[in-house]
Amino acid sequence: MQTHFKFSALAGACALCSAMAQTAPGEVIITGNPLGSAQTAVPASAMGRSDLLERGQSTLGETLNGLPGVASTYFGPNASRPIIRGLDGDRIRVLNNNASSLDVSALSYDHAVPLDVLSTERIEVLRGAAALQYGGSAVGGVVNVIDNRIPREGLSGVSGKAQLQAATGNAERSAAALLESGNERWAVHADGFDRRTGDVRVPVSLACDKPGSPAQARRICNSASESRGGAIGASTFWDHGYLGASVNTYQSDYGTVAEDQVTIGMKTTRYALEGQVRQLPGWFDRVKARLSHTDYQHTEFDNGAAGTLFANKGQDLRVEARHRPVAGWQGVLGFQVESGRFSAVGEEAFAPFSRTRSQAVFVHEELPTTWGQFNAGARWESVRVQSLGNPALDRFEVGTRDFSPFSLAAGAVLKLSPTWSLSGNAAMTQRAPKDYELFANGPHLATHAWEVGSSSLGVEKSNSMDWGLQWKSGPNRMAVTAFASQFANYIGLMNTSAIEEDLPVQHYQGVKAQFRGIEANGRQRLWQNASTLDLDWRADTVRATNIRTGEPLPRIAPMRLGATLVYGQGPWSAKVGADWHAAQQRVPDGSVATGAYTLVNASVSYRQKLDTTVLQWFARLDNLTHQLAYSASSILTTTAFGKSPLPGRSLKLGVQASF
Repeated sequence: MQTHFKFSALAGACALCSAMAQTAPGEVIITGNPLGSAQTAVPASAMGRSDLLERGQSTLGETLNGLPGVASTYFGPNASRPIIRGLDGDRIRVLNNNASSLDVSALSYDHAVPLDVLSTERIEVLRGAAALQYGGSAVGGVVNVIDNRIPREGLSGVSGKAQLQAATGNAERSAAALLESGNERWAVHADGFDRRTGDVRVPVSLACDKPGSPAQARRICNSASESRGGAIGASTFWDHGYLGASVNTYQSDYGTVAEDQVTIGMKTTRYALEGQVRQLPGWFDRVKARLSHTDYQHTEFDNGAAGTLFANKGQDLRVEARHRPVAGWQGVLGFQVESGRFSAVGEEAFAPFSRTRSQAVFVHEELPTTWGQFNAGARWESVRVQSLGNPALDRFEVGTRDFSPFSLAAGAVLKLSPTWSLSGNAAMTQRAPKDYELFANGPHLATHAWEVGSSSLGVEKSNSMDWGLQWKSGPNRMAVTAFASQFANYIGLMNTSAIEEDLPVQHYQGVKAQFRGIEANGRQRLWQNASTLDLDWRADTVRATNIRTGEPLPRIAPMRLGATLVYGQGPWSAKVGADWHAAQQRVPDGSVATGAYTLVNASVSYRQKLDTTVLQWFARLDNLTHQLAYSASSILTTTAFGKSPLPGRSLKLGVQASF
């Protein structure tokens, strides 16, 4: 059930809130927070359907990229994950309806997240104490992708949506549809989507060895894709709860761009069961549970011939129990059980067959006060990581490691006046190493290295703090946040002087590391009459250092400054903005520096009512000046520089019909 929260975010999420919130100014809807308080100190933000309609991309990372503090791993246009405050991979927890997505996107940069915004209702970002509910791997944050495939509220009659869109830059042709029906006792849901793109247009001519493609063209070679998926779900409701189930599939065939003839064929099927019981007698007021099973696999093809097959099968069970207020405290207790079985079959398998099991208990508490709010959270985990080797390859170590991570966080928001507030957050987080960090031993072409794990690694430990100042007066608002994270055992790939099969050897090692940065954003009303004109502005910078060597850490986004003029009049709205990215010269040995660039974007939308149907027409022009640019946070900039610049100019047109 969606619950309204007033905007008083702590940590850097303040900046994200104003950029992503789709509710009235100063308010944001958050379903990921388990409490329904009218005020929260929990850092939270949400991107609703209207923003996804206008700015949604084919990957999760690119959809969120550009928000203050959020960058993208950008392995071409078909694979990317979010980077939050310089942290990526398994330090960013990607969820689907509060449950683990159980894919292998964190294993390699060329592995896509099996989620598409065409079938998404909203995307939420959580940090701080609330993020601990979802595991130690949420040290960077939680990205929760939410759909309505399991209806959680009764419906009235029949409703639906249909969407069509096309783009010039990648010859995109996409369609999506959703249909729901029900009453106060039952509801059913069905949806489907299809997205097809060609090679992406860029401002420079690039070579291409892919059969059937021109040898030289202003396109990113091997960047075409085809994705499709759908789901059915149903729920039954009673006076104090609901029970529902769903099954969904996602398939994608896409080029990896780093190699001209390598493509990936991905397929995942997910089954989910969810229910909630409210108004219980005794100490607990309500209990919510969700059980999911995921069957994921993808095959890497070289010039059409099947190569390495990656597979992951897993289950996730999560139970939350909300207790009644005790001495003013409101909170939830919960437990989570997650298991996964991974395999990689083929000569280029760089990680062994493995089994990972984890059990966790967590608590999240909030105390509303007259001066603001205090919140705290803790999570205890038991994690077992087992390497099973590989029946076809004898290079992998076989063994088992057990870990007991513990994480703790606390935060507060202090009201200084009706318009000003201060926020702060402190967290101690521990993360168990992943299977590939412990047992990898093989060629990883996405990183262009021979990766070697270390079975002696301990838990990754970090201490984080941030401080924020927020101001809001009518439609005007501003937020500035400073943050710092200190890692006692930051697990990363470190260069060595060794060579294996013509590839440089890189070892997973734990080092001391530090992340520091500032985020800021705001909105200023410039004009208000029959129409409105606002100026949205944003800025962020991150500095990450390997304390052991004094070198900067790789793939850190540079300083970014941006501004957008937002015009609205009746059913019309229009935006024009620019984002400047500084040159990133602060890179470790072996990495490639990137130059400064500016991206200019513009959009316009019109909302049209036709009886019981509402049409939302939209047009968006990306990279208006056709600027040549390379992403500092993409590993391709180092391993395959020049093969995959950022997309050039592209016009996207679309319409969504709601009834």
